[in-house]
Amino acid sequence: MIDVPDIVLIDETGLNHGSIPIQQAMDLADEAGLDLVEVSPNEKPPVCKLLDYGKFKYQSQKKANEARKKQKTVDVKEIKMRPNIDTHDYDVKMRNMKRFFDAGDKVKVTLRFRGREMAHKELGFQLLERVKDNIDDYAKVEAEPKLEGRQMIMILAPK
Repeated sequence: MIDVPDIVLIDETGLNHGSIPIQQAMDLADEAGLDLVEVSPNEKPPVCKLLDYGKFKYQSQKKANEARKKQKTVDVKEIKMRPNIDTHDYDVKMRNMKRFFDAGDKVKVTLRFRGREMAHKELGFQLLERVKDNIDDYAKVEAEPKLEGRQMIMILAPK
């Protein structure tokens, strides 16, 4: 499937044969019982390698699976509060937030307003500023506090 007259050939031991004609490279591949695989087609001339293609595909798939296993998914945990939260309840929420940040998760702080609490939105902003100040050592603000309908939302990410 390689349609250029000359290629740079690297054999199974990693030895570079330099620029050689495609037919000579195919003969070397047949002689060794391996496949001629185009490694970097955008080069001039393209670089090809002698290897067992089935084994190569298997190993690259195995590497991808290992990388996927080691990957940490970042969850977004949600902490819900009210504008007139008590100090002990606030401390419990802050402890939970710290635990989430230690696990590497993001935290979405939702402040819910009910009824006449909507008239005092500044209390909500003050509470979220307090959260921001208390959590400053562990996290950074990813999305500033903003009002969406009857709730105020702020997103924090671990440092």
